[in-house]
Amino acid sequence: LFLSSFHLNYSLLPSKIIQMSAGTFTTSVSGPTFMALKSNSSNLWPNTYSIDWKKKTVSNGSRIHSMKTWNPINNKKFETLSYLPPLSDESIAKEIDYMLKKGWTPCLEFDEGGSIHRANSQMPGYYDGRYWTLWKLPMFGCVDSSQVINEIHECKKTFPNAYIRCLAFDNKRHMQSMAFLIHKPTTTT
Repeated sequence: LFLSSFHLNYSLLPSKIIQMSAGTFTTSVSGPTFMALKSNSSNLWPNTYSIDWKKKTVSNGSRIHSMKTWNPINNKKFETLSYLPPLSDESIAKEIDYMLKKGWTPCLEFDEGGSIHRANSQMPGYYDGRYWTLWKLPMFGCVDSSQVINEIHECKKTFPNAYIRCLAFDNKRHMQSMAFLIHKPTTTT
């Protein structure tokens, strides 16, 4: 494209380069994909690959009134499972059993405000304000979800106006593997 602007002498170039460049720009096209500003869809998608229109459409269940709009006003969402109604002890026990089955260590954290903020620095790798207050120590060696449930009840009794979440730490990968909110206070400050 730019060879004509440089006024090169083509006789000095090797013949292989000229043949290669000429071959790449002279490919034939089977036909135009657009004709008179209309798409020629027969060239783009053959009939063997066409999908029925009903299979491409999605229904939002307009006849069914089970959808609920999330209220964002004074209704802060947290991590996993926070969009659900409050979890029962049985549901929490199932989640903790999953943690224990994976070999993870359960841990409880609580915070009165329930927010994670950076007071001193926004840089990655700076850990101020990323964690809530730890409830006791992580439950190393825990083998039963009822032990964690008892600690949750004790934490709720001690801090009734606090957000409580359960974390799972994987000691093999040295990282937090799971976290979910267990308790939201009925009155927020």
